[in-house]
Amino acid sequence: MKIKIEIDEEAQEDEVIIRCRGLTGEIAAIQKAVSEVANAAQKFTVYKGNTEYYLTLDDILFFETDGSGVCAHTRTDMYQTKYKLYELEDLLPGCFMRVSKSAILNIHHIYSINRNLTASSVVAFTGSHKQVYVSRYYYKPLISKLEERRLHV
Repeated sequence: MKIKIEIDEEAQEDEVIIRCRGLTGEIAAIQKAVSEVANAAQKFTVYKGNTEYYLTLDDILFFETDGSGVCAHTRTDMYQTKYKLYELEDLLPGCFMRVSKSAILNIHHIYSINRNLTASSVVAFTGSHKQVYVSRYYYKPLISKLEERRLHV
């Protein structure tokens, strides 16, 4: 496989083209990886009071429901969103995963998982005191996704 980068200073927008003989698992994995990187840089609109903020998806550790709606958590702050969790599941790239009825997390920022066999496990994030509970139902899929990511990086 050849990898080639062409720099065109007059291009209006960055573009990635994959030229291949056929769609193989390897090509699909490359496409998925490129999409994840591109989507993580996308801006996401969140709110705090009357102020609108534009965060990159990579800045967000997790989304969580509370009494007033869905909150987006960064390392140091919390913002409101206008989406429901099920809407976010469809909008967010593959690095985000539902881990309970009330939370979706960014797997790129997981620091540790404190496993509890009889109740919810607890995820801690890199560079933050914040934590999210992972229900027993979502624990194995989360571990599988982390393992898959580890093997492909």
